[in-house]
Amino acid sequence: MDLILWRHAEAEDGFPDEGRSLTERGVRQAKLMAEWLEPRLPRDYKVIASPAKRTQQTARALNSDFFTSKSVGTGASLASLLAETGWPEAKGCVVVVGHQPVLGQVASLLLSGLEGEWSVKKGAIWWFSNRTKRDETQTVLRAVISPDLL
Repeated sequence: MDLILWRHAEAEDGFPDEGRSLTERGVRQAKLMAEWLEPRLPRDYKVIASPAKRTQQTARALNSDFFTSKSVGTGASLASLLAETGWPEAKGCVVVVGHQPVLGQVASLLLSGLEGEWSVKKGAIWWFSNRTKRDETQTVLRAVISPDLL
């Protein structure tokens, strides 16, 4: 399984939190990341996005259908996000468009085995793969890219 954690791009300040839109810079960030992702994604990928407006706008940059779930939304837990994606048993590739702090918590758990408060930059992706090698299950970090590097 591949799991891609994609933090929403830069958004406006404001209230209510769920209704915040991407800034012009955020729109550019989402477009750049989508352009990088599209040719690298397998044909059978699926996208799960938070219901927040900024994540919906970020996910739309991929020009593909996506599923909306509160399980990856603002205030989501590590357990709800992993359960929604099916990590690590599911097949194929899942792109989660979500928020801090849960994306950083998932990255920490997958790489270190410990729940930590890691930072995922706005608009960035962290791409993980799960594999079995010599009867050992392994998590592989395939890429970490932020839009300012594209």
